[in-house]
Amino acid sequence: MRTIGSRISDFLFPPSRLPLECGGDAFPFAPPQELLMKNIVYFDLETQKSAEDVGGWGNISRMGMSVGVLYSTAHGAYKIYGEKQVNDLITDLQRADLVVGFNNLRFDYEVLHGYTSFDLRQLPTLDMLVELQNELKHRLSLDSIATATFGVEKTAEGLQAIEWYREGKMLEIAEYCCYDVKITRLVHEYGVQHHQLHYHNRFGKKLSVAVKW
Repeated sequence: MRTIGSRISDFLFPPSRLPLECGGDAFPFAPPQELLMKNIVYFDLETQKSAEDVGGWGNISRMGMSVGVLYSTAHGAYKIYGEKQVNDLITDLQRADLVVGFNNLRFDYEVLHGYTSFDLRQLPTLDMLVELQNELKHRLSLDSIATATFGVEKTAEGLQAIEWYREGKMLEIAEYCCYDVKITRLVHEYGVQHHQLHYHNRFGKKLSVAVKW
């Protein structure tokens, strides 16, 4: 199993200096030109608490953000935000021509609703999980798509990021979240260019699904 470029181990400042930029990219293909003409923002965040900690999935807004990461095509760079910079993150999302994520409508936006009265669902948004679920009638994981399409896999899971937060390991959270945003960006760009994605079903068989974004 390979990874996308190198691991993000070259942070120049301690986590208290967030937001910072992530490490460089090494994508296997050039982004489609139409994506470079807009301010498309790829976005992900990690939380301080689990669903169990806050009394269930109906209380996502109480989970608290530990680290948020976005990539802006207008600036060609990744930015990392700690909880103290959450308002800056929300402002940057509002400036986007399109926000692209994976489960961002149901989860990431709901976490941020704990910090703002603005309904982030009003933003121009592509939630790839929702689009794929509408097409396939079942949910896919980002890891399943990345593994089948590119031969890469996620570096950790959300519950691990919560444990890192409890241990004060903010750099590890930032690295993991950056990597997820890179995969999200890669999946979206591949779909734009090839009009399909690949995934593994629960039996391990590699299948394809057409996408229209």
